[in-house]
Amino acid sequence: MRDFFDGVRLLGRGLAMYGRNPRLVLLGLIPALITALLFTGAFVALVLFVDDLAGAVTWFADDWAPGARSAARILAGTGIVGAAVVLAIVSFTAVTLLVGDPFYEKISKRIEDRLGGVPQAVDVRWWRSLLDSARLILLSLTVTVPLFLASFIPLVGQTLIPVIGATVGGWVLAVELVGVPFNRRGMRLPERRRMLRAHRPLALGFGMSVFVCCLIPFVAVLVMPAAVAGGTLLARRVLGLSTEVTVADQPRRG
Repeated sequence: MRDFFDGVRLLGRGLAMYGRNPRLVLLGLIPALITALLFTGAFVALVLFVDDLAGAVTWFADDWAPGARSAARILAGTGIVGAAVVLAIVSFTAVTLLVGDPFYEKISKRIEDRLGGVPQAVDVRWWRSLLDSARLILLSLTVTVPLFLASFIPLVGQTLIPVIGATVGGWVLAVELVGVPFNRRGMRLPERRRMLRAHRPLALGFGMSVFVCCLIPFVAVLVMPAAVAGGTLLARRVLGLSTEVTVADQPRRG
């Protein structure tokens, strides 16, 4: 539990370090705002057509009594929206990191420079980051679909399944958010996952705190840049590197 709460505190430290530089704050908001607008439009469209989608996935209830049919479709609609929220949170991070790769690279680099820097940093091609993000989104889909089906189970679907969804979503977010510092060291997705598995409570504490924050409307836009900073701290922790500030951050003028 101590490691779990240490992971939660990493998000707070990332927010504090990122928030001290007004230029980085503005820089970090741009890609998150762009992605938020895209996802908001997609979510509005989903809500508008959720009745049709619920009817399509409960085709077997067409001949049921009206009350039972309506109950089945309400559950289906709730499950569809819930699954979409989990998938949106995970894919929001991946898409935002892709859209804002140069922005978040600068934020992460500034954090690492304050902590001692990265000797012999590697320049990773953008398409490799795209491939890793696509693999994580596919992974989240393989989990989200079964969770969507399990959400129809009475009581369990409304209690245990959301907790499992937050745990899985938090893990995927942690793996995604350490991508920039790991890539800077030439370490790809399999190495990220292996290193985080060795520090699972720490990674879950960080990832689940980001996940919960992203459930709050519009908060994801503000949290995303801070999560990148926190992910940099998490990466250094699991790699056995110092997370103590060695260079004072002096905002540039002019």
